[in-house]
Order: sequence, then structure tokens, then C-alpha cells
Amino acid sequence: MIEILQGFQQQYAELEARLANPDIMKDMTSYRTLMQERSHIEPLIDVLHTLTSLASQIADAEQMLKDEEDPELLAMTKEELTGLRAQYASIEEKSKVLLIPPDPMEGKNIIMEIRAGTGGEEAALFAANLYRMYSHFAESKRWKIEIMSMNETGIGGLKEIIFSIAGKDVYGNLRWESGVHRVQRVPETESSGRIHTSAVTVAVLPEAEETDIEIRQEDLKVDVMRSGGPGGQSVNTTDSAVRMTHLPTGLVVICQDEKSQIKNKAKALRVLRSRLYEMEEEKKAKERADNRKNQVGSGDRSERIRTYNFPQNRLTDHRINLTLYKLELVMAGQLEEVIEALKMAAGEEALKELQ
Repeated sequence: MIEILQGFQQQYAELEARLANPDIMKDMTSYRTLMQERSHIEPLIDVLHTLTSLASQIADAEQMLKDEEDPELLAMTKEELTGLRAQYASIEEKSKVLLIPPDPMEGKNIIMEIRAGTGGEEAALFAANLYRMYSHFAESKRWKIEIMSMNETGIGGLKEIIFSIAGKDVYGNLRWESGVHRVQRVPETESSGRIHTSAVTVAVLPEAEETDIEIRQEDLKVDVMRSGGPGGQSVNTTDSAVRMTHLPTGLVVICQDEKSQIKNKAKALRVLRSRLYEMEEEKKAKERADNRKNQVGSGDRSERIRTYNFPQNRLTDHRINLTLYKLELVMAGQLEEVIEALKMAAGEEALKELQ
């Protein structure tokens, strides 16, 4: 690990020299890019210094074991050496996460889309469960959730829900949630007690700013209509619902959650902008990676990423072979262990590429 981290020293020195140049402030885009690069490398340099110091202390202790004859001092040195090696191994393991290449979208808020897939009403009920899970996790992080669009079923399920999450490191924590989430359980609607398998798709879109992507007015077709809901609920008597179509790509966004047509248009535009931004970033990522998919996964929505088995209280993330028997806690929003494992796997993948 020390050899790998040493490779960042020259890069860090070059960044510091470029940032010290007063002319760099004339180009704020370049300045922000350099600052982002530095914020990624700086912790790696700190870890390098720590590991180098520990390696030196370990070497000294090992030498003492060879030279020392006093039994009491030998015992103390052995104990100290065990502690130093454990500390070194712990820091080395934790530093893998720091090797994940910086993502330009890391600090962005997100728009999350959850849709019921195969499984009918049971899939819609699980979509509602997933929304509550992410809501509880967001609350624990003090993030803000705003519903953009929601299509409910008659018994509390969700055919589709689109919502934004704003706060610190939202995308950095939830970026790996895109994909197919499979549930195995006895549905509430099942009288014979048979276990059913259903699926829900989740998409995580970094929320795009107006400066990230340009949408021309002439490329939009906006239709207004009356909103509807399950069993006659939330039906407006005015044309407040909005269907927005991006003509060049054919992308369609429908927003009807607000009673105001203007607010629904604004929300639809936010969702559309983020979908277009994701499409552009996906193209760039594929070009950079030459269509290579790593261990953690590509974020492809057709990829089955996770299984929630309720009878066994088991959650399995198929990308990193993680299995936890604490499904009830995960569904209550305790996602930290899963997210940290995904980050660690991404760090290990980055480490392989550097070796």
C-alpha cells in the first residue's frame, strides 16, 4: 500500500504548484477541478505519512526482538509489535475507500425513481417499503426529501414514485442503489402462505443544475391534463398535471403531485434535466471504462443487485457477495453497513487497477 500511495506524491506536489499560481483564479472551472483533485489526494498523503511512520516503528520493534535478551523487555516489545501491526492493518484496510477515483457528481443531490416491476400488487407494496427505507435513512442523515411524482395503488402500494434527496454526500452514499431489487416473502394478499418473488427497479440520478445541461424550449412538448389518483383520490378539477416530452430523445416526464400547474412544470423540468444529464454522464463513463463493468456494478437498472428475503430475515447484495441477517433493521433505514461494504468493494477495485 505504501508503494501505491507514494505514486500520488508527485501528483500532489504538481497540484499544489498549479494552485499556487495566481492565474489559476481567472478560470474558476479549472480551479474547482484542481481543488477537487487535491481534496481526493490530500487524505491519501496523510495516510501515507501515518503508514510510513508505523512501518518504521514496526521495523524498530522487529529489530529489538532480534537484539534484546531481557525477557521482560522482549515481552513488552512483542505486545507493542502486535498493537502496531494491528493498527497498520486497520489503517491500510480503511484507506482503500480513499482510492476510489473522485466522481464529478459526488457532491450532488439526487433524484431517485422507484418503480414496481414483476409481481403486481406485491411489487407495488415493496416499492412503498423501499421508499420508506430510503426515507428513514435520509432522516438519519438529516437530508431533505421532496416528492416529485407519485402513482399509488388502492391498498398502499406504489406503482412509481420519484423524489429528490438533498444534503451532504447524498450521491456519494446512494450512487450504488440503481438496479433491480428482488423481494421474497409471503404477500399480504396471499391466503395460502406461499412465498412469492417480486421485483422493483431503482434509479439514482444525480440532480443536474441548469448549468450542467441545456434544454432548449423548442425541444420540449408540454401537455397539461387533469391529475388522477387511486379510487378517485387527489383528482383535481383543473388541468394541473403536466406531461413533458423531450423531442430529441423521446424522454417523457409526468408530474401531477402539486395542485399548481407551474409547480408541476418546474418539477418535471428538474426530473427531465437530471435524466438527460445521467444519459450524458453514462456515455462518458462507458467511453472511459471501455464498456468494462467492475465488481460493484455498472448502475444498470436491468442488473439484479440485491435480494430481500423476509422469511430468513436476510439481505444479500449480489455484486459483492454480502449477506446480512438483519433485514428488519435495514428496512427500518439502517443502511450504513451495506453502503460501507459497497464503498470498500469499490476501493478494492480501484486498488487492483493501481497495482
